Amino acid sequence: MKQHHREKTTFGLLRHGKTVWNQEKRIQGSGNSPLTPDGIAALKAWAAFLHSTPPTWDRLIVSPLQRAIDSAKIINEGLHLPMQIEDELREQNWGLWEGLTIDEIKSADPDELEKRIQNGWNFLPPEGESRQEVLQRTRGCLEKCARQYTGQHLLVITHLGVIKTLLYSIEKRPFLPSEPKILWKNRFHLIAHSETAWTILTQNIFLPGNSDLK
Repeated sequence: MKQHHREKTTFGLLRHGKTVWNQEKRIQGSGNSPLTPDGIAALKAWAAFLHSTPPTWDRLIVSPLQRAIDSAKIINEGLHLPMQIEDELREQNWGLWEGLTIDEIKSADPDELEKRIQNGWNFLPPEGESRQEVLQRTRGCLEKCARQYTGQHLLVITHLGVIKTLLYSIEKRPFLPSEPKILWKNRFHLIAHSETAWTILTQNIFLPGNSDLK
């Protein structure tokens, strides 16, 4: 059995591969759609990168949604890590807006959408879940994993909304649309937990040749 003496627990955060609904710019939230061929290809490239680039990963921690599980299985083809499903890493529930595009929501009630967006951390889709609720369950899950696997390197396959709440909370951002952008899709991020403190180690690590900067 490996012995781990590092106090700091490192988490690598990677979004699931691109899905059909991502391609159609539909909100998935707690729903699901299949990975696209481009999404699968990118995951295979990430798998090669993660296998050949430090640190050496100890375990996969994965959202329960099928797109994340499918992505984790592809990533794990080269890593052969123990894989642990954590329900608290699921994407934000967008309630009645799931399956719709932002343009469709704007067309239906632009004032209502804008009012909700201006709530920052308290942004709450109708019959959905707030960003603050996502942060509480997600951070609690990773802190539990940090206690369970202290000093290890844990690779997390989750969702953009989850990654945003984690990074924005560490940077103490108000989560408003007027903020400068700091986070891109299809990038890899390293954060660390030590006792009660969270730090960002590296943001927006990208694969060479990946032109998807949105």
